[in-house]
Amino acid sequence: MSAAGHGHGHGHGHGAGDRRIEAAAVRRGLVAVVVAVAAVAVAGLALWWPGGDPDVDREVLGFGSRVEATVTSAERTACVGDPAVRCNVVRAQVTSGPEAGDSATFEATLDVDTPAAALRPDDRIVLNDAGEDVPAEVRYSFADMQRTLPLLVLAAVFAVVVVALGRWRGLAALVGIAVSLGVLLAFVFPALLEGAPPLGVALSGAAVIAYATLYLAHGVNDRTTVALVGTLASLGLTAVLAVSFAGAAALSGLASEESINLLAFAPDLDFRGLLLAAVVIGTLGVLDDVTITQVSAVWELHRSDPSLRPRALYAAGIRIGRDHIASTVNTLVLAYAAAALPLLLLFTQSGLGFGEIVASETVAVEIVQTLVGSIGLVASVPLTTALACWILTRAPADPLPPPDEVWEWREERETDPWSPAGPYWGAVPPRR
Repeated sequence: MSAAGHGHGHGHGHGAGDRRIEAAAVRRGLVAVVVAVAAVAVAGLALWWPGGDPDVDREVLGFGSRVEATVTSAERTACVGDPAVRCNVVRAQVTSGPEAGDSATFEATLDVDTPAAALRPDDRIVLNDAGEDVPAEVRYSFADMQRTLPLLVLAAVFAVVVVALGRWRGLAALVGIAVSLGVLLAFVFPALLEGAPPLGVALSGAAVIAYATLYLAHGVNDRTTVALVGTLASLGLTAVLAVSFAGAAALSGLASEESINLLAFAPDLDFRGLLLAAVVIGTLGVLDDVTITQVSAVWELHRSDPSLRPRALYAAGIRIGRDHIASTVNTLVLAYAAAALPLLLLFTQSGLGFGEIVASETVAVEIVQTLVGSIGLVASVPLTTALACWILTRAPADPLPPPDEVWEWREERETDPWSPAGPYWGAVPPRR
């Protein structure tokens, strides 16, 4: 009896030991992949890091010196230059810059519905300043409305809502947004202007953003690492498809007015490469949502029924992914359509046939961006689901934390043994 008991205990211990060894090997593999990609991304940052501010002529782009001002009066009367035309004659007081306190006068015709034609007293505006050498009566011209205050208020409301609902995780997501903007402003945009390879810059920047946003928002744990690997793999596939179809469709990247303006002062830029970079960065914004949701679904399925075999777990995860990807792809298509709405309206009234409209480069760019990004999103579902199933069935979870411990992050009891790593800050005594 005792011998049999001893033999059973030995066999069980040996099996558990094998599982631990396999789990450790799987985790080492994940870490190796993540570290290797991180090293490549950091090398890209070091190689293409911008050397300084690009020498850009603001006048060429239509952005001269600008000052803020407040409208003191606005009178609808005959234009000074053409009495037959009615204008909104605006007087304003300059409130920023070395000429603060000066008075500025300009007029805007009422025949065209423009922001300047609708100005009223106390409106806060931005003026173009042509400089001291220009006569006072024509020195200033309307540039734009001041929007800093309402935008700051909106950003504050957004931050409060995110933190109120997400708490520490919401705060971490806000930090991730700050990191994303920092990478784009400090590295991606200046490097592109200096002539660095657009696709390489975009992939390096996107990888850094993916690491920061995913780990900050979801913690340093196996679940997030699987989602990160799925995101990077899908992003690589998206880049390959973008290169292939941008070349096959003979896209030049010069279809937009913005690109033409860039060409005026940076003729050596790779404009097709800029198009590819836009596809990569735009797709990343949706990819991380799809991959983290898919991995979380597979994790929950496995936790609810640990006996599920890999094929059954994969099938269940894919069923969830189909619903998610259907709505996500539609969202992406509508987002691109909304961004190109004025363009689409213009072509609708052009009298051209549908085939001619679709074949024009201006519309073809939107189609390539939409479809390539959508293919990358669709591919991310089976890729991430398969990886999550493989990890879960080969690297079983560690035992649950002792009952007198609670893992904190969302201020609730956490029973998922895969989640508490990293930013959960470890086990703490429960609240009495």
